[in-house]
Amino acid sequence: MELCTACIWTSAQWSQTVNPNRRASYHGFVRSISTSPQRRRRSTLCVMNAATTSAPVSSQSVTHLPRSNGPGLKSISSNKPSSAMEQLDIERGVCIPFRKYTPEMVRKKVLDSRGSILSLASRGVEIIWKLGFYWSSLMYDFLVGRDEEIVPYRARQLRNLLCDLGPSFIKAGQVLANRPDIIREDYMNELCILQDDVPPVPNQVAFSIIEEELGQPLERLFSKISSETIAAASLGQVYRATLRETGEDVAIKVQRPGIEPIIYRDLFLFRTLASFLNGISLQKLGCNAELIVDEFGEKLLEELDYTLEATNIEDFLENFKDDPTVKIPQVYKQLSGSRVLVMEWIDGIRCTDPQAIKEAGIDVEGFLTVGVSAALRQLLEFGLFHGDPHPGNIFAMRDGRIAYVDFGNVAVLSQQNKQILIDAVVHAVNEDYAEMANDFTRLGFLARGTDVAPIIPALEAIWQNSAGKGLADFNFRSVTGKFNQLVYNYPIRIPERFSLVIRSLLTQEGICFTLKPDFKFLEVAYPYVAKRLLTDPNPALRERLIQVLFKDGAFQWKRLENLIVLAKENVSKMSSNPALKKNSSWVSEPMSCHPAYVCLT
Repeated sequence: MELCTACIWTSAQWSQTVNPNRRASYHGFVRSISTSPQRRRRSTLCVMNAATTSAPVSSQSVTHLPRSNGPGLKSISSNKPSSAMEQLDIERGVCIPFRKYTPEMVRKKVLDSRGSILSLASRGVEIIWKLGFYWSSLMYDFLVGRDEEIVPYRARQLRNLLCDLGPSFIKAGQVLANRPDIIREDYMNELCILQDDVPPVPNQVAFSIIEEELGQPLERLFSKISSETIAAASLGQVYRATLRETGEDVAIKVQRPGIEPIIYRDLFLFRTLASFLNGISLQKLGCNAELIVDEFGEKLLEELDYTLEATNIEDFLENFKDDPTVKIPQVYKQLSGSRVLVMEWIDGIRCTDPQAIKEAGIDVEGFLTVGVSAALRQLLEFGLFHGDPHPGNIFAMRDGRIAYVDFGNVAVLSQQNKQILIDAVVHAVNEDYAEMANDFTRLGFLARGTDVAPIIPALEAIWQNSAGKGLADFNFRSVTGKFNQLVYNYPIRIPERFSLVIRSLLTQEGICFTLKPDFKFLEVAYPYVAKRLLTDPNPALRERLIQVLFKDGAFQWKRLENLIVLAKENVSKMSSNPALKKNSSWVSEPMSCHPAYVCLT
């Protein structure tokens, strides 16, 4: 088996850099070969920092990134660009030998199918006709000078068009809803509706898929199942049921019928079109259009395989096994397959219902502190975070815990990427905007070799505008709004994993504002980061702590004092949550048979 050129690592260094709780599942490529196929994706992540490896690196083994020639930024190097997939591996700092997606695999699967040419031609004509008609409407609006006043209507028209074109386009719309580097904000807001408001398929069709996947009649496995879907999205829908054998309530996630060949066909067409748009994309975003399609296709095909989602749940369970403030549902792998996933039912309160949370006696401030800390642990400690924490996927438990559901869309940050993020925080604290700009390149927002000098003043203006007013007025939405303007002026591309980070932070900040309008996100986030810097034995964090405490060679006593105060504040807020105190587990009452449920006898 051949390692990709991006995979440069030594197991000793990897063993030192990975979180100890996850070291066994990330130990290295050789060990991963003997693991089950479901675990391979997560167990084959490799460190991608050539600067810290002792292995010799030949010129043939280094994959070069494409250079940007966007307006205002000069390209320093003109090395030959690598394949899009290799570039993605280098940016992420990970290598994934066992892939669900490669352009070659998609091409082969589509072209080897019966009637592929006719199918591609008819689908291509349908897409070109519908999108072309929409594009011509936009051009007409521009020519007659009404392009701004009609934006709300055109945004709704685009959302309906994507629904009409099927699951691939609905998913593309969901991705665009979080890509300010590609689409303007008013369109983004309209496309957000696609996140959880999609018409479901009929029950009979969904139930037959469950029986086919599990190989048994529904009534043999479940005593009750809801007569209506609990939720419906682009790729699947969810029912509530009761296990016949144990009486436990479960959630059944079932995939929509026949979507896999449609998605493969659409991905083939997307990438074919992208190959004609590479020049424009390089100028505007600093990367090939094919790379954007590959990011999208890779994530989409992972979401199609529910065995991978089951693995994601197991990973989250492992990460939070010692955290009494976070609830992750158990997964019933013996009742799950590639198209059906059965999980423990989470009977919590939607975290956008402040009245219900207060009536349940939950301390809102303590719950929000738990939620922010859990999100930051995923991002900065585990490097594995929930990519879609919208209000339907986060619940408040009656004992004060926060519960997550729906793990189809998760993202991985390498140890290298996590350290760069912490570097960016340190550079922001130290107001070192030149290094902040370099962090953008290291994280993949800018092509390697790009001159960052024109971006430095813009970054300084954004940060000082937002942070200069203090914590009371700082929020991620205002910063993101200003950053959205920046990506239109420079060839900046937001990598998929960081678009998920941005969406995750914005969504959770929005939930916080719903529950407590005067909530200050950073007043919780800063204490957590301060505690990590002061207590984590990781040498990399120790180095960042020194960078924070020293400025121009002088020790900053006030900063140390502030860090200690913030760390104590984090401990105080967390300890007030009742979930940290020993209590009896809350057990939901079993469902009774009523018109909303189908009783299976």
